[in-house]
Amino acid sequence: MKINGLQSRSIWLEPDGWSVGIFDQTGFPHRIDRIRLTTCEDAARAIRTMQTRGAPLIGAVAAYGICLALREEASDEALERAYRALIATRPTAINLKWALDEMVAAVRNRPRAERVSAAYRRAADICDEDVAICEAIGRHGLPLIEAVAARKKPGERVNVLTHCNAGWLATVDWGTALAPVYMAHDKGVPVHVFADETRPRNQGAALTAFELGQHGVPHTVIPDNTGGHLMQHGLVDLVIVGTDRVTAQGDVCNKIGTYLKALAAHDNGVPFYVGLPSPTLDFAVGDGIAEIPIEERGGEEVATMTGRTADGRIETVTVVPAGSPVTNYGFDVTPARLVTGLITERGIVAPDREALARAFPDHPSRGPAQCRAASA
Repeated sequence: MKINGLQSRSIWLEPDGWSVGIFDQTGFPHRIDRIRLTTCEDAARAIRTMQTRGAPLIGAVAAYGICLALREEASDEALERAYRALIATRPTAINLKWALDEMVAAVRNRPRAERVSAAYRRAADICDEDVAICEAIGRHGLPLIEAVAARKKPGERVNVLTHCNAGWLATVDWGTALAPVYMAHDKGVPVHVFADETRPRNQGAALTAFELGQHGVPHTVIPDNTGGHLMQHGLVDLVIVGTDRVTAQGDVCNKIGTYLKALAAHDNGVPFYVGLPSPTLDFAVGDGIAEIPIEERGGEEVATMTGRTADGRIETVTVVPAGSPVTNYGFDVTPARLVTGLITERGIVAPDREALARAFPDHPSRGPAQCRAASA
């Protein structure tokens, strides 16, 4: 996708061929800063502090974190240390564990002299696979937007509501929820996005609005609590969100506030879709509400806000009374019954156990026994 008119991915190898470049997403939209990661600790810190975020991108950064660790020491012990450090950074998004398991499988039984090159090959493949997956999600989701456009008067816009950021800044490229939007826009479909601001970190206002603007997609930033009102008045045609983990029965874990949007969509008959890359699927979990660990982050993310002042300074201010306790859950779970469909790289899949098992019989989280049973 584009920043200042130039094509870019959200992660890249630097010219030295081994260090890793990412954008510091905590600076958007006011600053476009790039960070060079040179150690596993750098990668872990970038994930933990949300300089890099989005379930697929976290996995890609963690994969390169393994590469950086092995450059320093290619032993089994170093591999285990790196795995433990990286997997502890964010507990909810399953892509992190998936990518780390893929990296371990790629290097574990190799001679130490081959491990670094093998690790970099697998990390690069993980990034390329993510781009291909997101592009396929875009192709399968595009007809949903085109179908709405076909029912409207010529030139009348299709209104898509999204929550948090599930565009290319959350992935290696294209995005999940926003991939169909970008493809519709590029085909000339008059698509418009309502982007929830997404408190407490404002990923919608800061990131989604930024990348949509960079690509020329018409959009409007709205307060988090506005979506239901818009749906009541027929101003939202469909909701498309991303996800950090989807269970075997189709429950969707995504940024806090997604559940409320799903309830409003259900009450108003608005289709509610989820962009689901297969590494985000977790067949080891059934009941998402009971079983998915929900990350709790620091209260300062709620108590403070950062923005640009009238004279151009970037300042962080406190918005709650001193001493007021703050609770900051990062995610919530939307039950499968509220989800219209899952937009995957293999097509649109119903959010239920049987449909997911048919679509992904070979998924690694199913385990060998489950995979054999599915293929029998």
